[in-house]
Amino acid sequence: MAPRRPYWRGYLKLSLVTCPVAMTPATSGSEKVRFHTLNKDTGNRVVSQYIDSVTGKPVKDEHEAKGYERGENEYVLLTDEDLETVELETVRTIDIETFVPRGSIEWVYLETPYFLTTNDKIGDEAFAVIRQAMEAEDVVGISRVVLGRRERAVVLEPRGEGIVVWALRFGDEVRPEKEYFTGIDKKSDAKGVSALEKIIKKGLKDWSPDMVSDPIQESLLKLIDRKKKAKKPTKKASAKSKKDVSEKSNVIDIMEALKKSVAKELKSRRAG
Repeated sequence: MAPRRPYWRGYLKLSLVTCPVAMTPATSGSEKVRFHTLNKDTGNRVVSQYIDSVTGKPVKDEHEAKGYERGENEYVLLTDEDLETVELETVRTIDIETFVPRGSIEWVYLETPYFLTTNDKIGDEAFAVIRQAMEAEDVVGISRVVLGRRERAVVLEPRGEGIVVWALRFGDEVRPEKEYFTGIDKKSDAKGVSALEKIIKKGLKDWSPDMVSDPIQESLLKLIDRKKKAKKPTKKASAKSKKDVSEKSNVIDIMEALKKSVAKELKSRRAG
């Protein structure tokens, strides 16, 4: 699989140490089977358009704008130039100012992972110094960066020769688990626990990405492959069809020759 193009480029900063970096999504859905919407009657692709809700006419790209609703059918228009005036410093810089012990952030706050690497050889040493210092102290850095026009809190975790950046969910997006786990009966049968522990040990294996394979994806690929093969004529079938055409044309030629031969014979007899 070829490396993906960076999603974000900027600078990583820790105190007086700064280096150019690039951030690339750590996950990808591009290998998934994706479908286009087609017109079943023509087989042509169906395209989507932005339509003016009042005039019913398509809107050109250059006429599109962001709008903030302030009342019924009333909007404040914002252009790209307007949005650029409120860009924060975190649009291009990840400045690490806070650190927390590694493993202290609850998993539910971790949303989207990215790989952070140097974007220029000149920054390799500074990048290594930042990564190794965090690794030596067994901490992760907390910072902020603009992703998709929104400033997001992120955590930077040293990993191997690079750094993994996790975009964090906002605090008001995470529901407290106590609201759901309170009231669950804590009593358990000791014998039952002991029996299940044995089953767990028996099923214990080392982690492998194969454990999260997608059976639907595999089935879809097989189905698509069968459809492809059904559509393409085989070599035998193709050869047979050529033979049929050849035989058909031979029959036509023979009949034509017979007609000419009979006509010639009749003409000869009349002449005699």
